[in-house]
Amino acid sequence: MRLSCLLLWLVCVAATLAQSDGGRPLPNVSRLPFTPDPNFQFRKTKIYEVEAQVNPRQQLHARNATTASAKSRNPNSTAVTQEQSLLFERAYRLWGAVTPYEQRQRFGEYFDFFWRAKQPSDVTVRFEYKQEKLRAFVQAKELEYKNAHGTCHSEFQVIGDEFANDGHVLAWRCLLIANNRIVAEKRSFLWDQR
Repeated sequence: MRLSCLLLWLVCVAATLAQSDGGRPLPNVSRLPFTPDPNFQFRKTKIYEVEAQVNPRQQLHARNATTASAKSRNPNSTAVTQEQSLLFERAYRLWGAVTPYEQRQRFGEYFDFFWRAKQPSDVTVRFEYKQEKLRAFVQAKELEYKNAHGTCHSEFQVIGDEFANDGHVLAWRCLLIANNRIVAEKRSFLWDQR
């Protein structure tokens, strides 16, 4: 009886992880030829980390500084506005997570890649990363786009139990793949060349 309950629980957990919005995990990362194509390019990368605690002093400072700059119309208020936008990003990522468990499942790192395809093409965006506790082990997630054209946005997440168990992402790279070849690449500084 206990064994069947354990197996049922494992199947449910596996199904939940497979339905994650952060991209489809890959069991094997295959090597593809790299042939840059000027029709595909990365435009912008946004990385954000949601931590368990926000420093209350930092949050109070951001609120007070925003109020003070609004009263005095200080020309240096852009730094304060940026602090407020970071606090908003946290609230946006945690929106709808009511219980502590739901909030813990959203703690982690979010990677947003903005890229452009100048001609319509089927594109696969692959996010490869190495985590703190797994050292050199490379994991990957993919998103597929049919007939992609123009500016596109891809979001990958390393959150929840994956983040809690394996740690921070130390190095990453994002690939645009079209016709079974890598046409564009964006990498972190620490990603080593193979």
